[in-house]
Amino acid sequence: MLNGMSGATNASKHIDGFEETVKDFWASRPRRPHSGRKLAGVAAGIGYRYGIDPVVIRVALVALTIFGGIGIAVYLLGWLFLPGEDDEVSGFENLLGKGRSSVSKGFALVLCVLLLPLSGWAFAGNWFDGGGILGAALLVTALYLLHRSRGHLNRPKPVTPVSHSQPGATDYSTYPLGGQAAASTSHGGEQTTASWDPLAASPLAWDLPDLPPPPEPPAPPQPPRRKSKIGFATFGVALAVAGVGVALAVSGEPWFTPAHVAGLVLGVLGIGMVLGSFLGGSRGLIWLAVPLSAAGLALSAVPMQDFGGGFGNIHERPLTEAEVRPMYERTAGDIRLDLTGLPASAVVETSVHNGAGNTVVVVPRDADVTYSCENKVGDTTCLGREQAGVGLAPLTGTDVGDDGTGGQRINLTVKAAAGSLEVTRG
Repeated sequence: MLNGMSGATNASKHIDGFEETVKDFWASRPRRPHSGRKLAGVAAGIGYRYGIDPVVIRVALVALTIFGGIGIAVYLLGWLFLPGEDDEVSGFENLLGKGRSSVSKGFALVLCVLLLPLSGWAFAGNWFDGGGILGAALLVTALYLLHRSRGHLNRPKPVTPVSHSQPGATDYSTYPLGGQAAASTSHGGEQTTASWDPLAASPLAWDLPDLPPPPEPPAPPQPPRRKSKIGFATFGVALAVAGVGVALAVSGEPWFTPAHVAGLVLGVLGIGMVLGSFLGGSRGLIWLAVPLSAAGLALSAVPMQDFGGGFGNIHERPLTEAEVRPMYERTAGDIRLDLTGLPASAVVETSVHNGAGNTVVVVPRDADVTYSCENKVGDTTCLGREQAGVGLAPLTGTDVGDDGTGGQRINLTVKAAAGSLEVTRG
C-alpha cells in the first residue's frame, strides 16, 4: 500500500539544508488515504509516507494529548493541511480557492475555528507547566529528521487538475476514421470544418489524434508481512518489569512508587511498539499502553511519593497505650485502626498515612479526640464532618463526644492521597 497510494514512488531525491528540507516536505507532504484511516487518515498518511506503522503515530498523538495537550491540535492541523489521496490541494488551500479538495470550505472553516481554543489551551502554560510547547518542539524535530532520512521514500505524485478544452483545440469526435464526414477545429469561438477528400489529398483528413500512452503496469502486490514475536516478547518483558517493580515497592524501596513502576512498564511498551513498527507484530500493545498511560497520569497527579510502608492491608486493634504505634503507613492498601479497646485513662498520639485505598479509624465513644483529616482525592468523613473532592483543605478540630470532656485523650492525624477516609466512633 506504501507504493500504491496515489502513485507513490521511491525516487531518490537528495535534500540539502534546512530550507530545502522544509520546502520539499511541503511539496511532497503526506496524503490522507482512503483505506487504513480511523478518522481523517492523518496518522495513516504520515505512517505510509515515511514507512512507519500508523499505530506508532496514533500512540504519539495520544501521548502529546495527555502530556501537553497539543495532540488534538496537531491532528486538526493535519486534517486541514494534508490533502486527501485524490485531492488537488488541502482543505485550507481549497478554502482560499486554489483547487479541489474533499474537505469542503465550510468544514475547513470549522477546523480553523476549533484550532484557536485548542492551541491556546495547549500553549497556555498551565497544562503540565508548558508541556504543549515542549511537545510541539519534539514533534517538529521528529518530522524534520524523518523527512531528512526518509523523504525520498514513497513520494506521492501530485493529482493532475481536471483540464478544460482550450480555443484552437481539435475536436476529434467527428474525425474521419472510417467514413466519417469531417474534423472540426475551433478558432476563437468559430468552428471550421475540413471536408472529406476521397483521394487522400487533404492533409487535415489524415491528421489523426495521438494514441494515449499505454497504462502503467500495476504495482506488484506487497509481500505478506512476516509474523513477528516482538509483541509477545515485549509483553513478557513488561510483565517481568512490573513484577520486579511491585516486589521492590512492597519491600520498601522508596523510588519504586506506583507512578514509577507504571512509567517503567510504559517505557518497555514504547520500545516494543517502535521496534514493532519496523518488524511488525506489536500493534496489539496499544490496548495496554493507552489505559496504562491514563493510570500513570492519575498516579503522577497524586503525591504517592509522600507515602511509604509498602503495599498491603493493616488491621489492628491495640489494647494498651504501648501497643499503639506512632505511625501506621501504607503506600497502597486498606488501613483499619480500632482504638476502642484502649483503657479509659489512655493518652495516645498516632498518625495514619495511606497512599491509595480505604482508611478507617474507630475511636472510643467517650474519647476526647483532637484530629486532622486530610484526603487529596476522595470522600472524607471525620467525626460527623464530611467533604468530597480534590485538593481540599484538611478537616481539623477537637471532638469530646456526647458525654463532654472526659475519657481517653487521643491526638490523631490521618492523611490519604486517594480513596475514602473515615474517622468514626465505635
